[in-house]
Amino acid sequence: MKRHNRILSAAAVTALVSLALSACTTMSSTQPDPTEVKVSELEQRVDMVERRVDNESLVQMNSQIASLEEQVRGLRGQVEQLQFELDSARKQQRDLYLDLDGRIQALQGGGGSASAAVSSAPAAGVAVAATASEQEAYQAAFELLKQGRYDEAAAGFQRFLGAYPESNLADNAHYWFAETFYVTRKFAEARDAFQVVVDKFPMSRKMADALLKIGFCSYELQQWQDARAALNRVGSEYPDSTAARLANQRLQRMDSEGH
Repeated sequence: MKRHNRILSAAAVTALVSLALSACTTMSSTQPDPTEVKVSELEQRVDMVERRVDNESLVQMNSQIASLEEQVRGLRGQVEQLQFELDSARKQQRDLYLDLDGRIQALQGGGGSASAAVSSAPAAGVAVAATASEQEAYQAAFELLKQGRYDEAAAGFQRFLGAYPESNLADNAHYWFAETFYVTRKFAEARDAFQVVVDKFPMSRKMADALLKIGFCSYELQQWQDARAALNRVGSEYPDSTAARLANQRLQRMDSEGH
C-alpha cells in the first residue's frame, strides 16, 4: 500500500512539473521579443519620416514650379510688349523714311520743271508734261509701298521703269522695287534687285543703301562672305553715312555670332 502511494506521488510531481514547463513555454511563445518590437517601431518611424519628407518635397517642388510658370508668363508678356513696340517703331521709321524720300523726289521733280521753263515755250510745255507724268507714275507706286501693298507697289514700279527707263527717278524706282521684296522677306529676289541699283547707278544717292541691303539679304541667306563683302564696302566707300553705321552694327553682330 505504501509502495502504491509513493508511485502516485511521483506521478503527481511529474505531472505538475510538466504543467509548469508547459505554462512557461506558452507564456514565452505569446510574449513578443522586445528587440523585434523596437525594430518594428523604428521601421514605422522611418516610414513616417520618409512620407513627411516626400510630402514636404512635393509641396516645395509644386511651389517652385508655380513660381517659374508665373515668371514665364510675365516674361512672355514683356516679350510680346517689346515686340509690339519694336514693330511699331520700325513701321514709324519706315513711314518717315518713305515720306521723306517722296518729299525729296517731289522737290526734284519741281526743280526739273522750273529749269525746263527757262527754254522756249513749246519745249517747256513738253518737258513739264513729261516730268509731271513721270512724277505721277512714280508717286503712285510709292504710295502703294507706303500703304504696305507691296505686290501692287512692285507692279507699279515695274510699269514706271518700263515707261520711263531713262528717268532721273529710275534709280529710286529700282531701289524701292527691290524693297518690296525685302520687306516681304524674299531675300534672294531682293538682293538681285538691289544689285541692279549698284550695277546701273553707281553715282546714285541710293548706292550706300543698296549695298547695305545686299549685305542684309546675304546675311539672311546665310551667305556670310558675301554679307561681309557688301557691308565692308559700305563702310569703306561711305564712312560717314547712316548706312555705314548700320553696316558696322551688323558686322559686330556677325562677329558675336561667329559668322
